[in-house]
Amino acid sequence: MFNVVLIEPEIPPNTGNVGRLCLATKSTLHLVKPLGFSIDDRQLKRAGLDYWDEVDLRTWSSFTELQRAQPEDARYFFVTTKSQRPYYEVDFACDDFLVFGRETKGLPEPLLEANRERCITIPMLGTRSLNLATAVAIVLFEAVRQQRLSERGVE
Repeated sequence: MFNVVLIEPEIPPNTGNVGRLCLATKSTLHLVKPLGFSIDDRQLKRAGLDYWDEVDLRTWSSFTELQRAQPEDARYFFVTTKSQRPYYEVDFACDDFLVFGRETKGLPEPLLEANRERCITIPMLGTRSLNLATAVAIVLFEAVRQQRLSERGVE
């Protein structure tokens, strides 16, 4: 349904939880290296529970490699605290790519600069950021909600 991209994820349990979210929504999980752990990491698989082997998982050497392998008209949305555009103002479409950065630093500044018109944020009060898996869940389930409404002809 959708594509979730984690660029240089650092914490295995977060990635395991994101894998479960992807499985629950029939979305593909794309991991962009370098990873802060091994795909065989025990904590990763523990967080993914017995579902990890069922996750549609793809790994990439770079974000550029991922983009080159996609159709030219693929849409990417970059989730960052450095944007004013709320995620819920986007009209998501099936097959969109939802791109998230590292837990400690977020997305690389050059990537944000090159894609300002596609940057979105989760509005927050009282904190700088959310846990990565929580942020993915918020945006991914909004995209799924919109898609289901669209399939039913509800605008």
